[in-house]
Amino acid sequence: MKTSVTNLEKKTFVRWFLKRYDMKRRECVWILNYIVGHDDLLERIHFVEEAHFCPRAMVMSTTDSSGIPFRFYKGNIMTADAEKSFHDLRLHPDEDMYIQLNFPKLPPTPSYLAVLEDNPHIPKYLQSNVEDREVAEQLLEASMQEFHEELLMKQIDTALDTGDKEQFLILSQKLQEIQRK
Repeated sequence: MKTSVTNLEKKTFVRWFLKRYDMKRRECVWILNYIVGHDDLLERIHFVEEAHFCPRAMVMSTTDSSGIPFRFYKGNIMTADAEKSFHDLRLHPDEDMYIQLNFPKLPPTPSYLAVLEDNPHIPKYLQSNVEDREVAEQLLEASMQEFHEELLMKQIDTALDTGDKEQFLILSQKLQEIQRK
């Protein structure tokens, strides 16, 4: 996850999101469109998970998610009134706003991952351990390499079976490069 996201990345994501998903509350569409139209406000918007831990946040859900339709959090106050949150957004454009979007995220889309930031307000006991994350990344990398090797081996076998010497040489070279890593 990133800690600094450009306005262009945020705009691109929100436009992509609004084209593909229907929101449970139409006010969410209005709010997202308003945010996209104001660069100064967009600077202070952060897309995160577990937004309810943040001092000022909105949670919005698409029709095909099981999440709550809409929530606005500010300090100790929580409301489902989207108009109040919109009013607060317009009155305090210089304050950070954290937004959680509940929508089908499996597999996670590159446009979503491009704007997703670490939530600085999640309690320490809920944060993932850095060492665990590194181990998971190493395991994923090893697994991906093994998958690529197996795929290349199958393609090499096919090239041998069909007598395609040129394809065999190209694939063998790729396999050697992967194995050197």
